[in-house]
Amino acid sequence: MISEAQFHKEIEIIITNAIREDVGDGDHSSLACIPLTAKGKAKLLVKDNGIIAGVEFAKLIFKHVDKNLKVQTFINDGRNVKKGDIVFYVEGSSQSILKAERLVLNSMQRMSAIATKTKQFVDLLEGTGTKILDTRKTTPGIRALEKWAVKIGGGENHRFALYDMIMLKDNHIDFAGGITKAIEKTKQYLQDTGRDLKIIVEARNLDEIKEILQSDGVYRILIDNFNFEDTKKAVKLIGDKCLTESSGGINEKTVRQYALCGVNYISSGALTHSVYNMDLSLKVVE
Repeated sequence: MISEAQFHKEIEIIITNAIREDVGDGDHSSLACIPLTAKGKAKLLVKDNGIIAGVEFAKLIFKHVDKNLKVQTFINDGRNVKKGDIVFYVEGSSQSILKAERLVLNSMQRMSAIATKTKQFVDLLEGTGTKILDTRKTTPGIRALEKWAVKIGGGENHRFALYDMIMLKDNHIDFAGGITKAIEKTKQYLQDTGRDLKIIVEARNLDEIKEILQSDGVYRILIDNFNFEDTKKAVKLIGDKCLTESSGGINEKTVRQYALCGVNYISSGALTHSVYNMDLSLKVVE
């Protein structure tokens, strides 16, 4: 994964760009009818059940918009919430609260949905020793938020992007002329460029797993679209030579059975690409 410093930089870019997109040259609805000196208070109201996520991100948004806004938190990221719960109060300039409102809600609704879905997978994997991973199947421009939400829900982050890990998938292998050539070229590339990146290699069948195992330096084998029986065979073949990861259409109905095949990780794009936003609202406190 990327460094903590790079992650915080990504978050700041997201906030800056989102405010640019939403506010432009001014929130003219608020500027038109609310005095600059007006003060107010609002509450983040939960209208659904699940795992709340994005509380800390909301604080960063409020600080970015107006450093004088004060947030009083009652429920932290990663906690279960139910309809009617109040997550936090925000108090200060009424114009500033309204300027931040939509970005806070859009972000928290999506992050909470991802955290809730992730927690469902984590619970299904309890006791197996297998961890759930996200993927790069994220919304363009807000990947850092979505991967943050996966962590809040108890999952683990896969690589952040194309630059922080080597992942040789079927197309890389085919373009390179085969598995062994792809791995050899990759190791040479890393040596020539002085990069220290982990290597994951995708296998489409048991024969490919056998071929991957003939090369040193592979961090993890991606056991892609295998059935349960072949996954068990793959795990037995690999042993402790490297880590294992299952992927390919794995859902809530099948995730535990794949875990019981003995894989170290299961990756699921559904954590981020197939969620429905949690219903939240920011309401004025009279």
